[in-house]
Amino acid sequence: MMNTKIKTLLTLGASIACLQSLQAQTQVNSLKSAYQEDFLIGTALGTEHILERNEKANQLIKKEFNAITPENIMKSQLIHPEVNRYNFNLSDKFVDYGLKNQMYIVGHTLVWHSQLPSFVHKISSADSLRIFMKEHIKTVMGRYAGKINSWDVVNEALNEDGTYRKSIFFNKLGDSYIKEAFELAAQVDPKAELYYNDYNIEQPAKRKGAIALIKKLQESGVKINGVGIQGHWSINSNNLKDIEDSILEFSQMGLKVAFTELDLTVLPNPWDLRGADVNQRFQEDPKMNPYKDSLPDSVQTALANRYSELFKLFLKHKDKISRITFWGVDDRHSWLNGFPIPNRTNYPLLFDRALEPKRAYQSLMSLKESK
Repeated sequence: MMNTKIKTLLTLGASIACLQSLQAQTQVNSLKSAYQEDFLIGTALGTEHILERNEKANQLIKKEFNAITPENIMKSQLIHPEVNRYNFNLSDKFVDYGLKNQMYIVGHTLVWHSQLPSFVHKISSADSLRIFMKEHIKTVMGRYAGKINSWDVVNEALNEDGTYRKSIFFNKLGDSYIKEAFELAAQVDPKAELYYNDYNIEQPAKRKGAIALIKKLQESGVKINGVGIQGHWSINSNNLKDIEDSILEFSQMGLKVAFTELDLTVLPNPWDLRGADVNQRFQEDPKMNPYKDSLPDSVQTALANRYSELFKLFLKHKDKISRITFWGVDDRHSWLNGFPIPNRTNYPLLFDRALEPKRAYQSLMSLKESK
């Protein structure tokens, strides 16, 4: 149905150029349409979203986003709970959701030291661990070959100083497990894009380690298409230069740069904690949960300004960035309500607990409307 303004222009014999301009304006009514010429706009889906339990959330996801990542359901603990048993119920539904809505689908994640099934921790030999890793990649990735567009092949393999994390994979297989994982992933689905994904790799020391890791893969001829910078930051972060430097340095390696898990905490940060190590936990403290009932207007503004600053930088380097994915659909479902302190009320995303757009959302739309 044409709206009233378009009908009026047609009646008055308006020029085609004027009509096309108005149509373009009316179509820029979502994040994905506003940024369609810049990069993909994604979100992480939880079980409720995959099963389409909330129709308002379902409509919001389809309207605003053109890329999806599974928040948890493809992590090995859930998708591969026992040695010879896989659980594909939710992952099948996730992929079907993306296909029917013509979305870019991300697989997350194939090899990660955390959220492993319990039987993996009982593996004693390097050969047995290698068999687990290979069978897991072949089975999970192979099931969705030709359907999933990109994979986070290896997740969080580095420490903050850029050295290799002493994970079960590193301790038994050395750093060669990373090369083996990427090699196998390229064989299982040659068309899928392959990413290394980590947090804080915009920071100089860890970035240096990530660059060394990726160079080693490239020099050995292993396929790697991009790097995922998670983007679990704070409204008080002062890291725009580090982010820009990381975009430039990774892209100079021939890599696509994606911001894969973007959210901005508005809450106090205990002991100056940085990063997203899910094993870190702190005790509940009322002082660390100051906005239990609502977010002050000043903090809403600070959140909006911080998102605006980030997206101005992203737009400056849009030729190097493949995707921006928010880690969650709305504040109610954000993992930051429970990390690193349980039972807090955080407000890190663009949509509030009622699934309404926040000032931060409007700030990102305004960046494009002003063009």
